[in-house]
Amino acid sequence: MTDVDDHALAAELAGAAGRLLLGVRDEVGFADARVLKDTGDLRAHEYLMAALAERCPGDAVLSEEGRSSVAGKRSKGDDRAPTRNTSADERRTAARVWIVDPLDGTREFSEEGRRDWAVHVALWERDAAGRGRLAAGAVALPAQGLTLRTDATGGAALVRTDAGAPDPVTAGPVRAQPREVPLHVPAPDAGKLRIAVSRTRPPEFVRQLAERIDVNVELVPIGSAGAKISAVLLGEVDAYVHAGGQYEWDSAAPAAVALGAGAHASRVDGSPLEYNREDPRLPDILVCHPASASMLLTGIAAAAGAGPG
Repeated sequence: MTDVDDHALAAELAGAAGRLLLGVRDEVGFADARVLKDTGDLRAHEYLMAALAERCPGDAVLSEEGRSSVAGKRSKGDDRAPTRNTSADERRTAARVWIVDPLDGTREFSEEGRRDWAVHVALWERDAAGRGRLAAGAVALPAQGLTLRTDATGGAALVRTDAGAPDPVTAGPVRAQPREVPLHVPAPDAGKLRIAVSRTRPPEFVRQLAERIDVNVELVPIGSAGAKISAVLLGEVDAYVHAGGQYEWDSAAPAAVALGAGAHASRVDGSPLEYNREDPRLPDILVCHPASASMLLTGIAAAAGAGPG
């Protein structure tokens, strides 16, 4: 354990990485999408690794860009923060593991005007009995001026960090003070369900699910996984169902916040989401209001049993 407020730290780091990424967009521009997303990925990853090495030395880190490392661990004579893997065994035996996605939604980040990309920072922690759980998490939506985070009460909060109106003297932006309010997943309207899906690859599986539940279903295209789960928590959609393959960093922070906000978050077979496993692949997830979970899980099972077509 440390004296750090892990919930506040997760939100601070996700927000700071998000501001860095907004700066990368301004600096690099959108002419070359590959250069923009590669630059953003690298800079956000290096920032998070350096910050965790400084603030939480000794904690393990699992990052999409570095895959796995131990914060603060360096080669002899190397005073830089680690950026690459160490062994998975070291991570698996650690008491605390930060699971981060420095840039969730590189495609959306590299498209001018798109706001559905995110930064994920989550903490997995082992209890005295050796059982692990998501202990804290934050999802920053930098282009929307929002951060969704867990809090020390076991709940969740929404922090609005958007800039204020231009300063009348300098014409520069005025950074508004963050405004934090409790976050609770809204209940869906009766008789209809909006399900977030990939905007580029809407899965046939979800279309089959829609045919097998007794409500009017609307499929809503949204970019990154973090943006989709955030949309559930903000009431912009009612559910996110994914069965096309993901990794722990894609869902750890959003799942932590979702659980804190009172949402149902599980595998698509209803089993718990488990993190800091030897293989970081976590291929499927369901996030929704608890009132919709039974209907969706039943529909998912029926769709899976029907097979292709």
